[in-house]
Amino acid sequence: MPRLSEVITALENLWPAARAESWDAVGTVVGEPDQEVTRVLFAVDPVQEIVDEAVKLGADLLVTHHPLYLRGTTTVAASHFKGRVVHTLIKNDIALHVAHTNADTADPGVSDALAGALDLRVVRPLVPDPTDTSGRRGLGRVCEVDPPMTVRELAARAAERLPATAQGIRVAGDPEATVRTIAVSGGSGDSLFDQVRASGVDAFLTADLRHHPVSEARAHSPLALLDAAHWATEWPWCELAAAQLDEISDRHGWDLRVHVSRTVTDPWTSHSPSPGAPN
Repeated sequence: MPRLSEVITALENLWPAARAESWDAVGTVVGEPDQEVTRVLFAVDPVQEIVDEAVKLGADLLVTHHPLYLRGTTTVAASHFKGRVVHTLIKNDIALHVAHTNADTADPGVSDALAGALDLRVVRPLVPDPTDTSGRRGLGRVCEVDPPMTVRELAARAAERLPATAQGIRVAGDPEATVRTIAVSGGSGDSLFDQVRASGVDAFLTADLRHHPVSEARAHSPLALLDAAHWATEWPWCELAAAQLDEISDRHGWDLRVHVSRTVTDPWTSHSPSPGAPN
């Protein structure tokens, strides 16, 4: 069985911490480097439900996309929900490793997994990484829709292919407009409107779109916008990442058992449509 330090080295090769944004908090949060790893669980959020799942599964390592501590803290007391996560992990000898913005811009990364879930053909990064001479790394992806679909059909595909959430898929724009090219970005994407417009795509699928940026984006151009739940746009990366670690495990003869959590940790739990609202 590999040591935690060996598995972490493999994960760091996939998603180097140096490629994370300066404000981000990635890497190993909890874990003894010499402990053996036999079972790994991938998930989006390092919340108590996921940690409890890791305990029940008998996992030695939990890999999440979102950081546990994005900002500094002065306590890991179990009276606080994040401290309780830390205590549960340590008591059960479970390590925690985070790959966040370094996984967003990886090749393949979060947006590649999102595009793959929707059967879109990736053409290039939306925001290329200037340090990547191959032109493959970067934030978001510009994709082709083949064959072309209407906005309505594309939204229906996203609702069917992405994990079910209370939000579903919100749409801004003409539902009958034809989409031949689309930009996708897993997670919050309304800071990318300038790059999306510059790319010349027909539509943009992301999460956490806010009123004013969407209103302004619609005033600029006929760009169609598809807004999915944040968790749902990033969950496909867990399956991609698990497959990558599986391949590494096979190559090294580690015989790791790699799992993907299907626990829905999207914070929204229900949705009541307004009577007479457009559908």
